[in-house]
Amino acid sequence: MRPISKALLASVWFMILTFPVMGIKLNTVDQTVDWQFDRIIMLGVAIFFLSLLWNWCFSRKGRGLPLVRLPQGLSDGLGSLLRLPLRDTKSRIISLGVLLAVLLVMPLVSSFYQTNIMILALLYVMLALGLNIAVGIAGQLVLGYVAFYAVGAYAYALLNQFFGLGFWACLPVGGLLAVLFGLALGFPVLRLRGDYLAIVTLGFGEIVRLTLLNWTSLTGGSGGIKNIPGPSFFGKTLDIAGNTIFIYYLVLLAVILTIVVITRLKNSRVGLALQALREDEIACEAMGIDLARVKLSAFALSSCWAGFAGVIFAAKNTFINPASFTFMESAMILSMVVLGGMGSIVGVVIAALILILAPEYLRAFSEYRMLIFGAIMVIMMIFRPQGLVTGERRKYRITALKGERA
Repeated sequence: MRPISKALLASVWFMILTFPVMGIKLNTVDQTVDWQFDRIIMLGVAIFFLSLLWNWCFSRKGRGLPLVRLPQGLSDGLGSLLRLPLRDTKSRIISLGVLLAVLLVMPLVSSFYQTNIMILALLYVMLALGLNIAVGIAGQLVLGYVAFYAVGAYAYALLNQFFGLGFWACLPVGGLLAVLFGLALGFPVLRLRGDYLAIVTLGFGEIVRLTLLNWTSLTGGSGGIKNIPGPSFFGKTLDIAGNTIFIYYLVLLAVILTIVVITRLKNSRVGLALQALREDEIACEAMGIDLARVKLSAFALSSCWAGFAGVIFAAKNTFINPASFTFMESAMILSMVVLGGMGSIVGVVIAALILILAPEYLRAFSEYRMLIFGAIMVIMMIFRPQGLVTGERRKYRITALKGERA
C-alpha cells in the first residue's frame, strides 16, 4: 500500500473513531445536538500529514538513515559544541560551575511558584537516581519504588507527631527505615527475575499504600497527617517563603550528593558487581560473586535515597496522605530511568527534569498537553529505545607488550 493511501486510511479511521467524542456536543440547556464537523475535518487533515511523516521516519529508520541530516559544516560545529564540556577537565569544571551558579541564583530571582516547581523536579531527580541503582545499574525491575518514598515521608510525620522529633533527627531515620524495608523486600525475591520480580515489587508497593490507607488509628487513613513542620535553620523557624528557599537549597545539595555517591558507586567493586548482575546473572554467579549480597545491596542502596526524599517531601508539603504514593508515581519514576537511559546518570537527570517541568510549562495547552506528552514518549521509545543518553559501559583494550607480537 502506498504511503498516501495508508495516510488517507489512517485519517478516515481516526475520524470515525473520534467522531462520538469530538464531533457531537450535547446542549443540555436547549436540549439540542451540535454537530462539530469542522473539528473532525481538521483532525483528519492533521492525522493525514502526521501519518505521512510517520511513514517517512520509519522508512528512513529501516534503511539505517538519520531522520535529520544537517550540512557537514553545521553538523561538525554542533558536534564540537556539544563535546566541548567533555574535552578536558577545565571545560568540564567551567560548564558545571556555570550550571551550579544558575541553580544557586534561581530561587532568588524567580517566583515562589517557580521555586516550588524546581523543588518538586529536584526531588524526582533524586528518586530517579535512586531507582537507577536497582533498575539501571543492577537490572532489577522494580515497580513499587514509591513504597520506600512513602516510608520516609510517614517516618518523619509519625515520629514528629508522637515523639516530637525534628526534621534533622528524622532524616537519617527515614533513610534507615527505607533500607530496612528494602531488605525486607529483597529477601523474598532473591530467586526472582524479570516479570515475576516486577509483579512482586508492584504488590509490595500496593501493600504499603493500602496499609497506610486502612491503619487509620496510626496514619489517619485517607485524611493523612497535617501540620508537619519544615526543617529548622540553626534552631530558627522560617516563614513560608524562607522555608521554601531553604528546602530548595537542601534538595539541591541532596541531588549533588546523590550524583557524587552514585558516580563513585558505579566505579567501585560493588558497582561493578551490580553491572555484572545486570549483564548476565548466571555468568556473574559463575565468577564467584555472591548474588544474594549483591541483590540486597541494590535494594538497600536504592531504597535509601527514596527514604531521604520522602522525609524532604513531607517537610515541604507539611501534609501527606496515601494518595501521594500511588502506582502512577512509581511508573513515572521508572519512566524517567528508561527515558534517560538505563544506568546513565546524566540521562536520568535530564529525563526527570523534562517529565516534571514539561507538563507544568505546557499549561497553555491544558487540553492537549498530556496528549503531546504521551506522543513524545511513544516517539522516543520507538526511535531511540536506548534512552536520551546511553549508559556508559567500561571498555577494555588488550595491547601487546614490548618485544611481543600483537
